[in-house]
Amino acid sequence: MSLSDRDRRLSRLFVAVVVGDWDEVARLRSAAPSGEPDRAWRETVLQAHVFAGFPRVVEAYGVLGALGGLGEPAPDETLGESENAARGRELFERIYGDHAERVRDFLTRSHADFAAWIEGHAYGRVLTRPGLPADRRELLAVVALAALGQDRQLASHARGAVRCGATPAELREALEAVRDLVAAERHERALRVIEKFAP
Repeated sequence: MSLSDRDRRLSRLFVAVVVGDWDEVARLRSAAPSGEPDRAWRETVLQAHVFAGFPRVVEAYGVLGALGGLGEPAPDETLGESENAARGRELFERIYGDHAERVRDFLTRSHADFAAWIEGHAYGRVLTRPGLPADRRELLAVVALAALGQDRQLASHARGAVRCGATPAELREALEAVRDLVAAERHERALRVIEKFAP
């Protein structure tokens, strides 16, 4: 299976928000094909705060809003729910597989509240939202972590993407789709990580 043009656009949008490339965010919005932006775009931008923080996402909404926004969310998109630790734990286990307990222990030793935020908010509230399947969300994680130079986390999410249904070829294609947005050294390292951890 290869990445669709839409998945390539979403990968580029995600990295552009994460690294603060507002010209690329504007270019993507201006060039959006008929039917887009859509819910997948809205989910992509919402998910970016997990990797880039709230300030970048606020700025992205400003840039996108000046060019027509992302469309009105359907009533079922505004969930208004609190964190769902059980749902987060399930996805966390799926992504990290046999390493889940070790990762959870590391996070808890770092700070128990941080570990709870990761599982409850990042996984239980954001990454399990409807609107984008887990394998597409993990591809977004992979390209963001490549752009940020976070190789260890990249390895975990590359494996997680495959566990959630993405193919190794899709991982490489997603990285290729954002090559010009990622520092060359980081891009090359990311390709090596993908080859090693999700061959």
